[in-house]
Amino acid sequence: MNAIDDLPKLILVLVVGFVAGFMNSLAGGGSLLTLPLLIFLGIPAPVANGTNRVALLFQNIVAVWKYAKGGVRHFRAGLLLAIPALVAASVGASIAVGISDEVLRRIIGVVLIVVGSFVLLSPDRWIKGSKKAPGRKPWLLGIAFILVGFYGGFIQAGIGFFILATLVVWGGYDLVHANAIKVLVILVYTVPALIIFARNGQVDWVTGLILSVGNMSGAWLGTHLGLSKGAGWIRSVLLVAILIAAARLIFAP
Repeated sequence: MNAIDDLPKLILVLVVGFVAGFMNSLAGGGSLLTLPLLIFLGIPAPVANGTNRVALLFQNIVAVWKYAKGGVRHFRAGLLLAIPALVAASVGASIAVGISDEVLRRIIGVVLIVVGSFVLLSPDRWIKGSKKAPGRKPWLLGIAFILVGFYGGFIQAGIGFFILATLVVWGGYDLVHANAIKVLVILVYTVPALIIFARNGQVDWVTGLILSVGNMSGAWLGTHLGLSKGAGWIRSVLLVAILIAAARLIFAP
């Protein structure tokens, strides 16, 4: 199945993919754009959920490479957190087939407002991180990333906000370093999730690869700006993205 059958749809997918990749590399919420787009193009929701993972895979490959090239490397911490997330994501993806998310979307919207309040009311903590050493309480982060992985495997949309909140508030990282860990964790757990969706025939590969081109371009630019402009600028992007995503989740019909 290929949902892109003319030039306007191709351009739309590339543009939305670019915006989503930019948002995801700095904050999150890109899937809140790409999932509705794929459904609008006529792809069934379960297939749209799986197809979106193709773009996420390539987008986060670019983001991980770009952060590493810029000297922000947290491979050990990222991989340790990715292990529980990977296992849980496999479970979440297995459950995701054919499940409606109407109630879940509204719950997530409320949670996003809570996360947004942290960003708005405690700006120094988001920009500078904790005064304590990053990576404290690894057992607590491990438990949190089990939940993160499950949700990421299940539907993914908005997961970046939750990962950043966990890494900044509990992990003590600033936003630049938290983003570097986030993209690595998502990259790792996206692999088994994509395999599960593909085995169930819920991936439109052509559309997914075209979307990937846009996502990768946006991720490259977003990561570049994140490295050059620092955590304060990322906080502004993050806050705007959270408010838009929360409003969409709560008030969407």
